[in-house]
Amino acid sequence: MHDAPSAKELIEAVKAFIDKTAAPQLTGHAAFHARVASNALATVLRELEIRPVAEAEEKARLDALLGTTGDSTNALNAQLCEAIRTGQMDLSTAGLLPHLKSTTIAQLSVDQPGYSGLRSAAR
Repeated sequence: MHDAPSAKELIEAVKAFIDKTAAPQLTGHAAFHARVASNALATVLRELEIRPVAEAEEKARLDALLGTTGDSTNALNAQLCEAIRTGQMDLSTAGLLPHLKSTTIAQLSVDQPGYSGLRSAAR
């Protein structure tokens, strides 16, 4: 049995140290870097929480759009880009716009969860 702290718990501990202990004692450039480090750790925590489900959902949508299975998400995205570039698919293609919207919302949820348009886009 593995009882050591998980990666998530370790990251949360470091983030809490920066936010509650280190950052309040810093000024100027060092305080700025502490905020950057805290924000980076918050992004990693969201990655750990959101990314696995978002990527599985993205792959399922790509498989359905492209009528394929088995390829990696990166390979499927390359196929989708090529289909759009060559005009085989466009916004009138069934499922394409919802896929693009869902993929963008998932990415923003990790990278910029405070983005002002995220809540309204997710509806």
